[in-house]
Amino acid sequence: MPATPDPAPAEPSSPLLGPGPGPAPRPRPRDCTDLFWSFTWLALQGFGGVLAVVQRELVDRKGWLTNDEFIEDWAVAQILPGPNVVNLSVMVGDRYFGWRGAVAALAGMLLLPMLVVLCLAVVYARHAAHPAVAGALRGMGAVAAGLVAGVALRMGVGLRTHPLGPRIGVAFVGLTFVAMAALHWPLAAVLAVVGGAACAWTWRRLPA
Repeated sequence: MPATPDPAPAEPSSPLLGPGPGPAPRPRPRDCTDLFWSFTWLALQGFGGVLAVVQRELVDRKGWLTNDEFIEDWAVAQILPGPNVVNLSVMVGDRYFGWRGAVAALAGMLLLPMLVVLCLAVVYARHAAHPAVAGALRGMGAVAAGLVAGVALRMGVGLRTHPLGPRIGVAFVGLTFVAMAALHWPLAAVLAVVGGAACAWTWRRLPA
């Protein structure tokens, strides 16, 4: 009975084959049109403030920003003049497509929602004195406050990896709350004093 030949040894990997499959590409908007409609949809969901949905759309659903990137961009948008969400849309658009992306994101954030707001303003002016309308709007205000509080808690997750550490980060959150809610400091003073101290402390703790 003839001997069974040994199986052929496995060929070593050759450099000609090239490297294996790399990591999956990071999600990003396809083009300026995608930016425009994405920010239009985001703005149309923003009853009571877009902040409540902007993180969910950009970080969780679309993946265009990581949570740390969102916190950094949001901090910059907060200290720039103008509405912070509008500033954020310009920064995200510029990040991917330069000035064209910034214009597309800004138009998406403002154009169609402005038309909707104008129509709602006309309707509200006619029926604002009705008790049912006033009660319904107070209920929506409570929901909007809850949504903003939920976003704040989710943004606080980023403090675990912040250079300040979670304890000092929470201390700055408390100082900001006291300055605004108890001492009634204006926003510019809070940003200058508490925000400036947080920036300086973080800069000192960054590795050289």
